[in-house]
Amino acid sequence: MPYIQCNNIEMYYEKMGIGSPIVFLHSGFSRGILAFASQILDFQRKYTCYFPDFRGHGRTRSSSLEWSTPQHADDIFAFMDQLQIQQTHFIGYGMGGGVALHCAVNQPERVASLTSIGQSGFVASMGSEEFEPERLLQNKNYDFIKSMEERHFDAHQGNWQEFLRQKIKDWRTYPNLTDDQLRSISCPALFIAGEYDEFAPEEDLKRVTNLIPDSRYVIVPGRSHKTHMNREDPAFVNDTILDFLEKNSG
Repeated sequence: MPYIQCNNIEMYYEKMGIGSPIVFLHSGFSRGILAFASQILDFQRKYTCYFPDFRGHGRTRSSSLEWSTPQHADDIFAFMDQLQIQQTHFIGYGMGGGVALHCAVNQPERVASLTSIGQSGFVASMGSEEFEPERLLQNKNYDFIKSMEERHFDAHQGNWQEFLRQKIKDWRTYPNLTDDQLRSISCPALFIAGEYDEFAPEEDLKRVTNLIPDSRYVIVPGRSHKTHMNREDPAFVNDTILDFLEKNSG
């Protein structure tokens, strides 16, 4: 699968489909193709779908182990430049939703639309202490440690503890956008969250959609933070997003 040089990293990505571009932005513990496995078949029928692995994640390679949401946004623009993608739809999950918001604030002309799954645009750091390396070792959570080692080995060179420290720092800090920055977002925006998603509660979705002019939110009944994934409600989520894209494609 392809690698591309951008911003001093070798970014790994998957590409499939034909049509207008969509860049899928994965969550903090995941990587491109894993976070959106339940979206691939539905979306590739009408869109060219790109699934990059962020700096510090998956198979992307970098000499530095440091990363952050704003850095990811910069990397994604460099990725688009290399592939000559002038404008794209963004679909982001969790941290990826925060990256999409940063992209929409920083280079609005390059964002055709924004869909955020499980990310309200505000910092929601509850539960992050459970993933501190020392806590994981203390609780003998070796299965999760092993999964992080294997999933991100190319990116963090086997240093799973530093990966998690970067993750927790980012989780507790970002998206960190001001109300004025959110008001400046000019593209159509859709926010999706499960009814029981503690990281994107409805009160926060109401707040962010009141700030962003052309935006709305959808609550998926009975579902959690992973509402777009298998065993939750991917069919409903996919149909909701595809309808949103259809209405906002030039």
